[in-house]
Order: sequence, then C-alpha cells, then structure tokens
Amino acid sequence: MTNPFQILDQPAIQPKTFYIETFGCQMNAHDSEKVIGTLQHEGYRQVQDEAVADLVLYNTCSIRDKAEQKVFHRLNEYKRMQGEGKKFAVLGCVAQQEGAKIFERAPYVSLVAGSASYRNLPEMLRRLEAGENRITGLDDRQTDETFDTEFTARSNPHRGYITIIEGCDKFCSYCVVPYTRGKERSRTSESVLAEARRMADVGFTDIQLLGQNVNSYRDPSGKMSFAEVLGAIGEMTGVRRVRFTTSHPRDFTHDIVEVIDAVPAVCDHVHLPVQSGSSAVLKAMQREYTREWYLERVAWMKAAKSDISMTTDIIVGFPGETEEDFEQTLSMLAEVNYDGVFAFKYSPRPNTPAVGMAETVSEEVKSARLNRLLEQQRERQRVSYARHLNTTMEVMVEGYNHQRGQIAGRSSQNKTVNFTTQQPILPAVGNYVNVKITQTFPNSLVGEMVQ
Repeated sequence: MTNPFQILDQPAIQPKTFYIETFGCQMNAHDSEKVIGTLQHEGYRQVQDEAVADLVLYNTCSIRDKAEQKVFHRLNEYKRMQGEGKKFAVLGCVAQQEGAKIFERAPYVSLVAGSASYRNLPEMLRRLEAGENRITGLDDRQTDETFDTEFTARSNPHRGYITIIEGCDKFCSYCVVPYTRGKERSRTSESVLAEARRMADVGFTDIQLLGQNVNSYRDPSGKMSFAEVLGAIGEMTGVRRVRFTTSHPRDFTHDIVEVIDAVPAVCDHVHLPVQSGSSAVLKAMQREYTREWYLERVAWMKAAKSDISMTTDIIVGFPGETEEDFEQTLSMLAEVNYDGVFAFKYSPRPNTPAVGMAETVSEEVKSARLNRLLEQQRERQRVSYARHLNTTMEVMVEGYNHQRGQIAGRSSQNKTVNFTTQQPILPAVGNYVNVKITQTFPNSLVGEMVQ
C-alpha cells in the first residue's frame, strides 16, 4: 500500500547554460572573464559547445578590417542552431557600433550590449529570462561607470588582469575605440590595489594592468599616479611581476621609467605604439605627438638602469603617406631597435574621421610596404635577441611542449623562452626558474634550466 505521506524525489533543477566566444585584445578577453563570472553568479553554467547552450554570447571586436561582416557571418552560422528556448547575445565593440541594426540583420539575436553597459548585465539577463526579445545595453560616451565585479572568472590561476581605465578620449582619426568604448574613466587607486591584494592572497604572482590607454589613468580620488599604482602593486607580498598595456605616447611620463628601475617586480617591457615614424602622418592620424616627442620617451627608456624591451604598433599606407613618410617609419625601426612590431595595412573603420580621407596608397603599395617593414624588423630582432645568448634570465613557466621535449615560459621582457631541464621532475606551471640561453631566434629564445 502506498504511503500517502511519502515525499517523492523531485528532479534537480538544471542550471541554465551558456557558451561565450571572444575575439580581440586582452581587454576583450578580460571583459569575458568578468562576464563569465557574472553569469555564473546569476546561476548559469558555462559549456564548451554552443549547440547545447541555452544562451550563446559573442564578445566582439571592431578594430580589424571588416569586423562587423565577420560578426554577421558568425551569427548566420549560429542561426542553424536556433531551437526552443535558445537565446543569442552580441556583446562588445561591434554591438556598440552597430546597435539595433543587429536585430534587423539577425532577428534571432535577443541581446545587444556594449562593454560600457556590462555592469547592468544581471538586470538584462533577468529581462531576457522574462521573455523580452530585443534588449539593448548601449551607453553613450557620457557614462562615468566602470565594470568592476568581484565575480571575475579568471582563466589562469597564476596570471591575472585588472582593468584600471576604460574608454578612450584620444580620437585618433583611424580608430573606432572612442566611439565603442566610451570616454576615459578610471577606477580609484583604492579599488585597484584592493583587487590586486585579493589576487596576491590567492596565489596570483603575475598581475597585468589593462586599459585602452593604460597610462592615461587618472585616480578619481587624486591619491596616486599611474606610476605609483604600478610601484605599490609591485611591492605587494607574493607579487613577482607587474605588467601594463597599452601605453599612449602622449601620456607616457618619466616616472614610469623610474618605477621600472626602482621596483624589481615591475617588468622590463613597454609597449608604446608609434603608428608612424613621420610627424606629418602622425598629425593626419591625430596622434597628438611628433616623432621627436616619441623619441624623447624612447631616450628615457634607453637611459634606464634596466634593460627595457620596447615593442610597438605600426600602420602602413595611411591616406597621404608618401614614400618619404614610409622611409621615416623604417628609420624609426633602426633608431629605436624594437624587440617586436605589430604592423598592419591601413583599412578604414566606420564612423572615423579617416573614412572621409582620399585613399592615396594602393593595396599593392600597402602590401609591398608592409612586407619591407616586416623583413627589416625580422633582421633587427635576429640581432636584438642574439644579445641574450649565454645570459641567464628568470622565466615564468607557462606550459609544456611534450612533442619537442621543451618547457615554455616568458621572461620579464615578455619574451618567449623554450627550455629543457635535466631535473627528473618538471617545474610546475606558474613557477619561476632560471634559464641559461643557449640559442636565439628572431621571436624566441631557447635555453637550459639551471639551479
């Protein structure tokens, strides 16, 4: 006989699932970490297959050529997965740039949100779950809010990111970021240091400070400069390395070099995008500095006690760039002696001032100039990296290449080091070891671990 008071087992409520795909820079990657943590706090579970996810999110970047076309192409691929209850969201720069047009071209998308509105994500998720189908989070440039959250889902247990400044006020004529990321707005030094302390307390030894123009940081409380924040984090117990990216030459100050020299944990690497070696092109780009201004900052770094590695970004074929302008960019490579260059052909971005400029450089000439620049830079890096031969450097272990029998790591100068060891037990990921360099290449170093 059935017991009328028997409590039947109820099926467990399955958590909502989500899949996120991220494109773009470290800022986007870290934004996704914060979005993931927020979703998990709201009761969602991350899955690695978009086909089984209840919510599919696409975190986009608009920096590269034809970025928006690539987004809509990817969304069309998602379209085949439409099913009962499945929702789609477009986040990031393309979302802010295209706005409600995304709903028109991809009506199966339910949520469109720019990065400046991520702080409202919990509320947007609740509206999504309530059945709304066209939710937008598109802040204008006037917002003063930043996306700070204690729920960040960090993907690496040893290296972690902290966004200290969001947005951009520089308005370079080729760049869409000021329109998609909003105005510059900094976190208080107190909140930045508190987050760094929490990270150090749970084992993060490598902390990287992020911002579209990270050195444009202005403490709203007025207590600390960017260099002082760098130094304070570098002196925290447990922190072995502090990095920062990306710096803008206009706001690069001498005290940044001084703190690199004074605090061992602040890494010997500065990424300082020059974009062009010609002052005329820099003026057309609205970079707000000259070749001479930039080289003054390079001189500060060359005069430092630390061996500061310098890397940069360069655009070739900007409207109006002459052969003489391009030769000045090539001469910049020789004068600075960069350890790495990220070079691109100019391509117009929507809604930027450069869109209205006449294209004076053909695609064939752009390609030829890019190839010449990369070839010259490769030879310079071959010589530059060779200076490390027979030296010993500290390397943070990042992983293993079992096929080659090598351990992969990174130096304070942000250089890739592949090395071997005679020890029976491999050093764990996240450990710091000394490596003697035995071989050099234009983009990496090879060595043997030493005691």
